[in-house]
Amino acid sequence: MNLSERLNEDMKQAMRSKDKFKLSTIRMIRATVKNQEIDLKRTLDDAEVLDILSREIKQRKDALQEFEKAGREDLAETVRAEIDIVAEYLPTQLGEEEVKAIVQQTIQETGASSKADMGKVMAALMPKVKGRADGKLVNQVVQQCLQ
Repeated sequence: MNLSERLNEDMKQAMRSKDKFKLSTIRMIRATVKNQEIDLKRTLDDAEVLDILSREIKQRKDALQEFEKAGREDLAETVRAEIDIVAEYLPTQLGEEEVKAIVQQTIQETGASSKADMGKVMAALMPKVKGRADGKLVNQVVQQCLQ
């Protein structure tokens, strides 16, 4: 079952269980996926749906920071719950140690030796960790390893 089918099934399940919050969150994700399909005039594969889910998580994390900064705990709690729901569809996230191991392997493969080679390392690294690690974390680990 691909991600789009899983989203549809989970939406039906949320309807049956009358879980309005989960239903609205899944509908929001499906709407984003559908809009992208309309723009591209084709159905999306799992990798493209994963990109959308990662983008949705990133947007919600940014919103969460803003709500916490503004002291809006009610909105922050809602966004946290949405993040939890969207995260169910992402592959398990890599920990910092796993990312560090992949970064060091990629640095050896590319022959990078200084921060000037960071772009080359990131270009080779991002496809390996796509959807499984946060870009900020990857960036920080690469900077640490290239010092």
